[in-house]
Amino acid sequence: MHSPSQLPVHHTNTPEHRPIKRHHTARYYVHRVKESLTTRLSKLICAIFLSLLLIVGIITFILWLSLRPHRPRFFIHDFSVPGLGLETGFENAQIAFNVTARNSNLNIGIYYGSITGSVYYRDQKIGSTPLLDSYYEAPKTTKVLAAVLSGATLNINNERWMEFNNDRSKGTVAFRLEITSTIRFRISTWDSKRHGMHANCDVSVGPDGMILPSSRDVRCPVYFT
Repeated sequence: MHSPSQLPVHHTNTPEHRPIKRHHTARYYVHRVKESLTTRLSKLICAIFLSLLLIVGIITFILWLSLRPHRPRFFIHDFSVPGLGLETGFENAQIAFNVTARNSNLNIGIYYGSITGSVYYRDQKIGSTPLLDSYYEAPKTTKVLAAVLSGATLNINNERWMEFNNDRSKGTVAFRLEITSTIRFRISTWDSKRHGMHANCDVSVGPDGMILPSSRDVRCPVYFT
């Protein structure tokens, strides 16, 4: 029953309110399937390309690591100034040293030009001597470089010797041994350009003129010019 103020409402499915049913042709569905296959194929090609790019990048990085030359490694093992405590020791002064040059590369050789060893005291060169003529160092090998400076290869006068002994009275005398050469790297049949090489070994001796334990077997910094 309806109240007098309300009128019954009847819903009828007029053409304006009926849901519209869309009918697609077979050509439409074929087109949709082609689009789906094209999208999947494009994604597959992109995935394969990115995977190949990643593999090539990893291989290139590994080759770069294996073929990248490492600088030679120098270590100082012995250094001595015999007769350091003698007042007239400068008349027969000697400086002896022993260092090693290590080629740590796995597949890369090193060509050295002539190698020279020089000793510095307070940044003043006091002696120098040739150590080796041209030399090829094979991968994973070590070369011993040893010399004794005296006479014409050592420039020490009485004043310099007094400075040595003043430092000696304080417990240590500091020197710097510099190894210089020109080097180039050999990778298979390819040679790199030449580099000027400098290895600087800071070393101290005690009152007896012998190398201190803190300076023994220490790796020397190497730089190129």
